[in-house]
Amino acid sequence: MKKISIIVPCYNEEEALPLFYPVVTKVMQGLKNDYELIFVNDGSRDKTLEILKDFAKKDPHVYYISFSRNFGKESAMYAGFVNAHGDYVAVMDADLQDPPALLPKMIAILDSGEYDSVATRREDRSGEPPVRSWFAHKFYQIINKISDSDIVDGARDFRLMKRDMVDAIIEMSEYNRFSKGIFGWVGFKTYWLPYENVERVAGETKWNFWKLFKYALDGIVNFSLVPLTLSSWMGILMTFVAFIMLIVIIIRKIAVGDPVAGWASLICVIIFIGGLIMLSLGVMCQYLAKVYMESKRRPHYISRESNIGDVKKID
Repeated sequence: MKKISIIVPCYNEEEALPLFYPVVTKVMQGLKNDYELIFVNDGSRDKTLEILKDFAKKDPHVYYISFSRNFGKESAMYAGFVNAHGDYVAVMDADLQDPPALLPKMIAILDSGEYDSVATRREDRSGEPPVRSWFAHKFYQIINKISDSDIVDGARDFRLMKRDMVDAIIEMSEYNRFSKGIFGWVGFKTYWLPYENVERVAGETKWNFWKLFKYALDGIVNFSLVPLTLSSWMGILMTFVAFIMLIVIIIRKIAVGDPVAGWASLICVIIFIGGLIMLSLGVMCQYLAKVYMESKRRPHYISRESNIGDVKKID
């Protein structure tokens, strides 16, 4: 029998956890597999940690890792990966937007031996603001065209993976993590399991539009060099245009004899070129910032306490 590890990142989930825990426990108890629930408390400011400790006292299958501060969901997922002991490893949210009822089917698909991973994707975005849905759809279109990663539109972090795939993900220890891209980059054969969108059972989402925008920007910068290439080509194009304009002005001066008329057009050109220069510098600075953060080699997370005996506290 395969042991199942379920990683659950938690940030201020005191309302959702009492609803999530009995549901996922019931599903796992209905299976013949041994399992462990690894809850990662990502610096919550509510009673999330107290609830997790209570679960751990009553249930030997429950383990928790509590960070010293909020490091973000990507770090929480990574902490779960490096501390999971299962043959199959799953990642899911505590708000029940990732239905635990799908786990038996996902396990059965992996047991067939044909696939290395079972990933979920939403069939629609019902209940989500239309503007946010439109931007999300466009993001998936863009990143799939400019990167080598295969990221399916509507893909969730909720997936079940074999040990080999998890080990490959752990080896990708970069500080700037974008898991959706990493899952696609490492390859392996993935089965996409569609399901209808589910609303949160309690609490509020931690992802506002600005956070999602920054997350999307991180994904593009981490998995594509196209923005740098475009900046280079824009520089070449504007240099060519400036050279042509210089020739036109010289010829006009010699042929007509009057100076260049109007300052408004000149200001517009200067502002336009200046804007392109600042845009190109901004793109390069984004990549430079990523290199700077990677060069520091800071840990992804720092664990303050845990009930896992051999926990990796800093990684």
